[in-house]
Amino acid sequence: MPQEQYTHHRSTMPSSEGPQVYKVGIYGWRKRCLYFFVLLLMILILVNLAMTIWILKVMNFTIDGMGNLRITEKGLKLEGDSEFLQPLYAKEIQSRPGNALYFKSSRNVTVNILNDQTKVLTQLVTGPKAVEAYGKKFEVKTISGKLLFSADDNEVVVGAERLRVLGAEGTVFPKSIETPNVRADPFKELRLESPTRSLVMEAPKGVEINAEAGNMEATCRTELRLESKDGEIRLDAAKIKLPRLPHGSYTPTGTRQKVFEICVCANGRLFLSQAGTGSTCQINTSVCL
Repeated sequence: MPQEQYTHHRSTMPSSEGPQVYKVGIYGWRKRCLYFFVLLLMILILVNLAMTIWILKVMNFTIDGMGNLRITEKGLKLEGDSEFLQPLYAKEIQSRPGNALYFKSSRNVTVNILNDQTKVLTQLVTGPKAVEAYGKKFEVKTISGKLLFSADDNEVVVGAERLRVLGAEGTVFPKSIETPNVRADPFKELRLESPTRSLVMEAPKGVEINAEAGNMEATCRTELRLESKDGEIRLDAAKIKLPRLPHGSYTPTGTRQKVFEICVCANGRLFLSQAGTGSTCQINTSVCL
């Protein structure tokens, strides 16, 4: 009986080996790979942080702006040279007080004025060969607002008190010109000519041609006509010379005289006739034919 009880007691006691333990985690090559990826991620974070700090340092990022760009209460402020690779839209562009404002481009600079429908109303193009302006009217004024130059489809107005033409060949006007005074610079010649057409000078109150310190010449190829419809033509000078008037035929009687009289034909032609005791114009009427 006691022997059976002892055996039963031994069978009920726990085993001396204890419970079985299982290891939980990453071991071996998996653990080494994990540490490698963690180390690589830390290196990338440090490189990214260093690059960010370097970019902030190079670009000069501050609380007020970036580099030469400053953010102010009135807008953006650029200091130094600035380059725009795309179109610039702004309400106002101005330089600092006392400094000039320059626009530079390798091709051209175009300024467009648009309406509400984004249609171009006025355009200014400055290119390598020309400066072009497109608009309904072009005006140039002084600081006080006085008009100096104006141009539109109907007329071109020069508001300055004096218009000077400095070209060696002068100025060509394909059509008429209206001005109260045309004169040359002091000690310079003034020439009005029409190489292929006629030259007409008209004025409701008279045309005055005056050369105060020199000669005045009127030259033409065929005819030079002086016409006065309601008045007279007056030649007022100390000497009046007509060196190329034709001479009438005469019969020498005795010594040849050097005095002539001016005769007028019915058609208005003038000729010279040798003077005599009486008028000799009727004798030389053959010149009028």
